[in-house]
Amino acid sequence: MMTRKIRGELDTAHGVLAYGIGQDGAEIYGYRGKDTEVVVPPIIDGCAVTHIGKKAFLSNKMLSVISLPETVVRIDDWAFACCAKLHKVILPYHRMEIGQGIFKDCFCLEQIVDEGVEERKGRRVDISYLLAATMSRLEAFYLFDFENAGTVEWLTRWDSRMMSLMEKRDEEGFSKMLLCGEEDYGSKDNNLDYYMEQRRRDKVRLAMLRLMHDYGLEPSVRGQLEKYLLAHVKGQETEETWKVILEEYGDDLCYYQFLTKLGGVTEDNFQAMMEDMGDRHTEMKAYLMKYHSKNHGSENAFAAFEL
Repeated sequence: MMTRKIRGELDTAHGVLAYGIGQDGAEIYGYRGKDTEVVVPPIIDGCAVTHIGKKAFLSNKMLSVISLPETVVRIDDWAFACCAKLHKVILPYHRMEIGQGIFKDCFCLEQIVDEGVEERKGRRVDISYLLAATMSRLEAFYLFDFENAGTVEWLTRWDSRMMSLMEKRDEEGFSKMLLCGEEDYGSKDNNLDYYMEQRRRDKVRLAMLRLMHDYGLEPSVRGQLEKYLLAHVKGQETEETWKVILEEYGDDLCYYQFLTKLGGVTEDNFQAMMEDMGDRHTEMKAYLMKYHSKNHGSENAFAAFEL
């Protein structure tokens, strides 16, 4: 950690960044406020911002997007840990020192975007989602690698880690959790069926993520992921694919398009899906009705259900 010689504060729209300036440049070592988006400037008091300090944004309850400048070369331990709403990080994909747990328990983290090219589509967007997932879903710090992200070797290691999680037994870890007292006695988390359902939901989220951002995905791996999702659509013994889409992405059309392309809407399960949706998600219901009418020859699909 750099030695701070001058300390100061920099106003944001709804908060304050605390900084220190030393021989190696400026360090952001604290933040307080209610900004949902914070853009860290590249220069403060004529010095390049080179460090994000230890626990600088720890446990911020409002932060949704953080943008770091090209000048940053180090992010210290737990800098953004436990930021419950953080979903997008914009930073330079270059060599930098990374402390431990910088995004620990940032469960909503979806994208880590290369600073300056965040609007590009295709490969770069896919990699931004996969890179974020190394921290939020894979718990694979060794894959948090800006310089090699997107290479064939990196993608192979990413998919290998993913499949190791997909192949875990749903009940694995339950006994250890009970023995270690990680959950309160009597809570629903202590119920094996509930525990296994949550593990299946985790797998569904992971499989959908990789299929929706499928740069470099091998056909054999694609097939395994699709098979898993189809085994948990509406009408199967367990329905986590459908539950995740309905409960977590209820009005996001791209997930319903994904489900229909996957083959997860059939003549056998369509009516039950409509009943689950009830009076909610009217635009999504309309999309599924149109799809069903076109692909399953149901002339009365729109008449059978009122939006």
